[in-house]
Amino acid sequence: MSEDVKDAGLVAMISGILGGNKREDTIVPQPLTEVLPTAPSKGFEPVAAPVPDKPDHAKKDAAVATKPVEPLAKIIATTPDGKQLLPAEAIADLVLGELRKLNDFPATGASITVYGYRPWNAMLTFAPFSTNLTSATRFREAMPDLVFKLRRFVELET
Repeated sequence: MSEDVKDAGLVAMISGILGGNKREDTIVPQPLTEVLPTAPSKGFEPVAAPVPDKPDHAKKDAAVATKPVEPLAKIIATTPDGKQLLPAEAIADLVLGELRKLNDFPATGASITVYGYRPWNAMLTFAPFSTNLTSATRFREAMPDLVFKLRRFVELET
């Protein structure tokens, strides 16, 4: 291989890395709405017949069916002493909602685990780098009071 060919290859590689050899007149593709089909249509028949419009009564039925359905009232189970019976996920959401009201609580990276039965308890964990040690300690110290208050209204369902 000659030196000129090697030099030309090196120059091409270096200018490709450094962004050289770019053409000034870049080609802008047409928007999809303006592109015509490129498949030949000579000698071919359409595969399916066109779909007819819906009759008027079908349009009315479709309009009725698209109205939002109102949710049914949830039946909330309660204990004899008036506490709500909720699953662990719902209690965890309640605890997390209350913790988010605290100053500087992280928007992401916090996890609540509800465990136990009578009485239930909650554990707070943080993802790495979601908060600092001082704030995490402050939030964990707030947990017992929060759980104690929620236990008066909520019981963990089995």
